[in-house]
Amino acid sequence: MSTDPIQPAFILVNPQMGENIGAAARAMWNFGLDRMRLVAPRDGWPNERAVALASGAGRLLDDAGLYDTTAQAIADCDYVFATTARARGLTKPVMTPERAMDHARALSAEGKRVGVLFGPERAGLENDDIVRANAIISVPVNPEFASLNLGQCVLLTAYEWRRQTAQIVPEVVEMAKTEWAGHVEVEKLGDHYEDRLVEAGFFFPETKAEGMKQNLRNMWSRMPLTRADVQILHGVMRQMVRWKERGD
Repeated sequence: MSTDPIQPAFILVNPQMGENIGAAARAMWNFGLDRMRLVAPRDGWPNERAVALASGAGRLLDDAGLYDTTAQAIADCDYVFATTARARGLTKPVMTPERAMDHARALSAEGKRVGVLFGPERAGLENDDIVRANAIISVPVNPEFASLNLGQCVLLTAYEWRRQTAQIVPEVVEMAKTEWAGHVEVEKLGDHYEDRLVEAGFFFPETKAEGMKQNLRNMWSRMPLTRADVQILHGVMRQMVRWKERGD
C-alpha cells in the first residue's frame, strides 16, 4: 500500500485564457502535481493555446476534469481551500500557502481528499465559490499591488505542497569531482605555509610570532577546504618560492 499523500486537486474556476491554463498546468507539473480540474472555461475546452503554453505538461490537460459548476468540481472533496487576495467579509480561517499546504498534507495523510480553488484572472473567485470552501489561502503580497496571475498563484501553492511532502535537503554542496580534505591534509598545508613564512620572516616581531601562527592555523581549520583546494594552495606557495628564487 502506497504511503504517498493523496494529491490535492487544483480547480481552476472559469479560467479566461487558454495561455493561463497552460501556464498553470506547467507550474503544477514542475512540482509533481497532476490533478487539474476546470470549471466552465470561458473559451471552451480543449484549448490549443493552453496546450502550447503547457509545453511538457500537456498530459495534465488531457486528463483534466471538466465541470459545469464549482459545486460539481468539489463534490468528492473532504476539505476545500479558496485562494483570494481580497478580504471577503466571511468568517473563515485565512492561511498562508505554507500553512495551508501543511494542513493539506496532514489531511491527505489521513486519506482525505483536498481541493484548492483558483479564480478567473480578471477578478478572482466570487463569494458564491468562496463560501463553499473550508478555508482561504492568502499570499502575503505587496498590499499596493496584490494581484497575482493564475499561473503565479498555482505555482506558489504547488511549490508549498512539494516542500511539505517531499524529502528536500535545504542545502547541498556540489563537490565537482573532489571531496573534502581530511584533517591530516589540512595540517600538512598549515605546516607548508608556516615553514615558508618562517623563512620569509613573516612572523615578526618574535613576541607576536606564536599568536600569529595560531591565528593562521585557526584560519586553515575554519575553512571548508576540499582536496583540490589544498593542492592549489600548495601549488601557489611552491610557485611563489620558485619565483623568489628566480628573482635572486
